[in-house]
Amino acid sequence: MHPFLTPSWNQHLSAEFDKPYMQQLFNYLSEQRARGSVIYPEDDEYFNAFNLTPLDQVKVVILGQDPYHGPDQAHGLCFSVRPEIKVPPSLKNIYKELERDLGVIPVNHGFLTSWAEQGVLLLNSVLTVEHSKAGSHQGQGWEEFTDKAVELLNVKRSGVVFLLWGSHAQKKGKKIDREKHLVLETTHPSPLSAYRGFLGCGHFSELNRYLTDQNKPPIDWQLPEIQAVDEFNGQLF
Repeated sequence: MHPFLTPSWNQHLSAEFDKPYMQQLFNYLSEQRARGSVIYPEDDEYFNAFNLTPLDQVKVVILGQDPYHGPDQAHGLCFSVRPEIKVPPSLKNIYKELERDLGVIPVNHGFLTSWAEQGVLLLNSVLTVEHSKAGSHQGQGWEEFTDKAVELLNVKRSGVVFLLWGSHAQKKGKKIDREKHLVLETTHPSPLSAYRGFLGCGHFSELNRYLTDQNKPPIDWQLPEIQAVDEFNGQLF
């Protein structure tokens, strides 16, 4: 068993850690740190998406690209930031569409763990990044690992909703069996492209109807307001 992953993912992905590409990836990360590079998120948060959303509980998958590259932002979930960090522009547009589509009230933070705990896998294609260098760890091996995770969901599960926002996510999800799963595609919620399809897409209401039709609880997209955060472990109280 690999210490980084909870059992439901571990039984299928643990073998990946023994493969050359993964060993090379971890060697690369160690070398970068030895040179003084600052890497996000913290190493015990690389696999937060998997560990907050076990394989057998995944209902929705949102595919991102790579982590935020500013201090204290990334914590292992795509589009999500730590509670004390300003809501990023793409996430603001996600909130706008949720409000338009479902009447969900936007909150003043971008901490999305309550979605993950309901079965929304918030998975980036690349799980690490160097400080202030967007996309700096692309092509180092993470893509192969996360491709394996998407393949697992495609094969082992049925009735999962895949939200593919933007060309990068659509390319990563091109092999998903659309007879077994619901695949919803539109532009990325970035301010550069959200107005060309994302805003007005209705994905959230559509996926909740799909889940309900399968007798699964819909996702409650309303995030809780955060009153205070324990600075030692990030837990709400």
